[in-house]
Amino acid sequence: MAAGKGQGQWALGYREPLNPNERSKRDNDGLLVKQRIIDVYQHTGFDGIDPGDLRGRFRWYGLYTQRAQGIPGGRTAILEPEELEDKYFMLRIRIDGGRLSSEQLRVIGEISTRYGRDLADITDRQNIQLHWIRIEDVPTIWERLEAVGLSTTEACGDTPRVMLSCPLEGVAADALADASTALAETIERYLGDPAFSNLPRKFKTSISGCAQHCVNHEINDVAFVGVRDADGEPGFDVWVGGGLSTNPMFAQRLGVFVRSDEVAEVWAGVCGIFRDYGYRRSRNHARLKFLLADWGTEKFREVLQEEYLKRKLPDGPEPDSSPAHRDHIGVIAQRDGAFAVGATTASGRTSGTALSKLAALADSLADGRIRTTAQQGLVLLDVPAEATETAVRQLQALGLSARPSTFHRGTIACTGIEFCKLALVETKGRAETIRQELDRRLPDFDTAITVNVNGCPNSCARFQVADIGFKGIVQKVKAEDGSFVDAEAFQVHLGGQLGSQASFGRKFRGLKVTAEQAPDYAERVLTGYLARRTAGESFASYVSRAEEDWLL
Repeated sequence: MAAGKGQGQWALGYREPLNPNERSKRDNDGLLVKQRIIDVYQHTGFDGIDPGDLRGRFRWYGLYTQRAQGIPGGRTAILEPEELEDKYFMLRIRIDGGRLSSEQLRVIGEISTRYGRDLADITDRQNIQLHWIRIEDVPTIWERLEAVGLSTTEACGDTPRVMLSCPLEGVAADALADASTALAETIERYLGDPAFSNLPRKFKTSISGCAQHCVNHEINDVAFVGVRDADGEPGFDVWVGGGLSTNPMFAQRLGVFVRSDEVAEVWAGVCGIFRDYGYRRSRNHARLKFLLADWGTEKFREVLQEEYLKRKLPDGPEPDSSPAHRDHIGVIAQRDGAFAVGATTASGRTSGTALSKLAALADSLADGRIRTTAQQGLVLLDVPAEATETAVRQLQALGLSARPSTFHRGTIACTGIEFCKLALVETKGRAETIRQELDRRLPDFDTAITVNVNGCPNSCARFQVADIGFKGIVQKVKAEDGSFVDAEAFQVHLGGQLGSQASFGRKFRGLKVTAEQAPDYAERVLTGYLARRTAGESFASYVSRAEEDWLL
């Protein structure tokens, strides 16, 4: 794609909106919709909401209409938005760095139980999403969240979304840097800032000193990755332009070294480049990754330094090697002598009741600090050594496993057709069925594996970088009467991974399985791996050399 005025780049003088989304943002900043919800829409109810607010600006405060129940995936691309949507909302609570106090988690749990039918989903971006929310209740929910220092500000929309950070930030014994201060400063300075509330598309950030690289810097728009320079000073290596969806691209290093006190300024510079030079003509090409692909890292760094920072940044070292499988599950020693206890969910799904009980557990056993993870898990911090086994048992009683099976540990899922208007298939239940069947059929499977179940091509569950990635599709199958009907199915992606050997999964044009066949297929391909692998060979490495018929 040619980078130029024709792509709607503000910095090149093209301010005329080029599509309905750009016109909507020009006409009324998304940040202004909050007051209309408080003053008007909570009183009029759903039917009184302006469509431009309902399907656009509401996202600036984490609100999406949820899918009406019972609409099959085959109707997703056919029906108009107003035909797909219910009169309830998904509400995304922004949790930067996954950082929660017991008081905050208790409030989230209570809100879920009272207003959201006791459902709560932990996302792979450290947020918590609630469902079944009525517009009449949103202002009260905001009041309760804000009273404990939480919000839904810019949880969605063409904004700087939640900023990821390691759940063990500040306590990890092996951290290369402590990103806590840099993260807090960046949020304090720029969250809700009108200077960045109209970006070409969403903008995803991670800032972390984690030695495991657990917040996946390879697929963020901008990532600050912990490193140490030649003198041993901790700082950050900057990566830009990562993202998945229908055109996946890995982020690239700018090659600069950024100190902790420079992170917020450099973040604003990168975000400013996206705002001013990002492509606004087509929504399908509006992410930062497309601009970086056209410019390259050398030009990007030059523009960042000359136009935004007004100074040069020093060259910096590459990060240490990254493992393909990253999480913080189990009992982990903190640098202060206490322990963190990390646990998995059921593919992200939990309940308000469980969250409230977890908050109580954090108070009774530890110091009231909880973290969410980028793998849809939860971590309890500051557990005394003598209380770790009690924590493990009590977490298990809440449906949170600190000693999960290989498949439980590695399975995640997006929201799916249960609530998402873009989805083609159900995901949470499918993921759990696949996981439970693999646990039953391959109980001694001894290698880390990721199974990511996604409801559509948008990759909210990162199917392209999973060992086994299931992308939801609708497939015609023959019924008993000989007619053809729509069935939920998956296109399979195999051998994807993040880390030092990052690669997107292999896919084959004919490799599609119905949802009911997914456990059988996963068992077959994993059994083939066990039979043919070499000593120490990962599943991704096996897939890269596998003959095609081994994988079909």
